[in-house]
Amino acid sequence: MLRLLVDTGSSIKQEEAEKYNIELIPLKILMGEQEYLDGVDLPLDDFYKMLIEDKIFPKTSLPNLGDLEEKVTAYTNAGDEVIILTISSEISGANNAINMLFKENPKVRVIDSRMAVGGMRLLVDEINKYRDKSLDFIEDKVNKLIPRIKIMAIPETLDYLMRGGRLSKKDWLIGSVLKIKPIIGFIEGKVKVLAKKIGLKSGMAYIANALKEFGCDKNYDIIASYTYNKGNLEALKEMTDKEFHDQMRVEDNLDPCIACHWGPNAFGYVFVGNN
Repeated sequence: MLRLLVDTGSSIKQEEAEKYNIELIPLKILMGEQEYLDGVDLPLDDFYKMLIEDKIFPKTSLPNLGDLEEKVTAYTNAGDEVIILTISSEISGANNAINMLFKENPKVRVIDSRMAVGGMRLLVDEINKYRDKSLDFIEDKVNKLIPRIKIMAIPETLDYLMRGGRLSKKDWLIGSVLKIKPIIGFIEGKVKVLAKKIGLKSGMAYIANALKEFGCDKNYDIIASYTYNKGNLEALKEMTDKEFHDQMRVEDNLDPCIACHWGPNAFGYVFVGNN
């Protein structure tokens, strides 16, 4: 039997785990002096109150490695194989730490998603297509899909990405001081500015048009993502050609461990390009 474990950098919710046939590995979030398990004991409403009203800047950290090692070892001792899908190793130490735990276990494959949030959801869908195949086969399929996944989002402010170390000060200055709306995404596993647009509507138009520009693959969902308030996302959807609306089967209000870096009112799409 194949077990698929995915960290909460995927923003997959606990109530969705059964649907995706996965188990979630909660990352940790420190809000002031209090530590929480992402998606377990920190409701989104409480998180945003602390973030927006109380102005507590969160910190994220690795999952409980001892619990993870015990669980995975029990699975492999029972004859199961295990795939662990992690948030990009360029923005979190989770992948490296988990790799160290299981590098000698041939029944465990730790895969670096090279991305986060909806991109990881799409990789989970891909893995679920091939659960009866070998670990090598599945990993090859995942690695071929990763470069095709596009993450494009606009944060309301770049302050959270910069303070959390996910964005350079240079890129923060471009967006914050010059009042240019940057389109943020992933390049080689790192958070990068993909394009710069003047004004929110111009930024929305760029993301909406990207579905045609990159040839959005109809065989995969489009993940429509937002933080806190979906008003900006709804405006983006209105700009988007209706031919893509049926693919938007998932709307994801991002989990705290990701939303704490994006801040409230961010929005965007995650999709698979044709090339």
